[in-house]
Amino acid sequence: MGNMTELNEQALAKYRNSFLHEVEERVEEGDWVKMCMQCGVCAGSCTFGPHWEHSPQKIFMMIRAGKREEVLRSDSMWMCTSCYNCVVRCPRKLPITQIMHGLAQYAHRLGVAPKMQPTRDLSLIFWNNCIKTGRVNELRFTLSLYFKDGLMAGIRQALSMQSIALALLMAKRLNPLEFFKGHECKDKAGIHRMLKKAQEIESRRQGAHK
Repeated sequence: MGNMTELNEQALAKYRNSFLHEVEERVEEGDWVKMCMQCGVCAGSCTFGPHWEHSPQKIFMMIRAGKREEVLRSDSMWMCTSCYNCVVRCPRKLPITQIMHGLAQYAHRLGVAPKMQPTRDLSLIFWNNCIKTGRVNELRFTLSLYFKDGLMAGIRQALSMQSIALALLMAKRLNPLEFFKGHECKDKAGIHRMLKKAQEIESRRQGAHK
């Protein structure tokens, strides 16, 4: 966490006078933000529209206004379901979905993303689960999600979902033995090399803007 805090402070020092410039350099597809003409079509098209703290339209406006902390600490980016309604309807064809996910990932990388945000928690658990074997171990993934808030919370969640679990067992979509060894890809080492290479490429890309 200390390294993340230091990374955030370094970025803040460099881009103190221009959050837009920071987003353009550090966030995936961030250079498109300046093209937003504030028409509001994305906000009106979003299936989560009424539940967002800040719509994409407002997020882009806040970026250009330099509201760094309000944007990066918001959970709005984590609400995106990748339905692409906004992208399809945007009159300027901005990659809005990619920008929102890019902002979420950047906030996480800086260590300022909101804690206990359900989508963020699920994303991290999913990622840590699937990179081990190249495939998701559904049973371990589910149990990790249920018990992330403690033993009693996990037990209550499991009991509330027992009818669904039974149906999955009957349909042979859930195998208790997967707790010990789930299905996996044949070339796990190859997958790990691929992920390591992708991380190196991303690190070099980010380093180019330091």
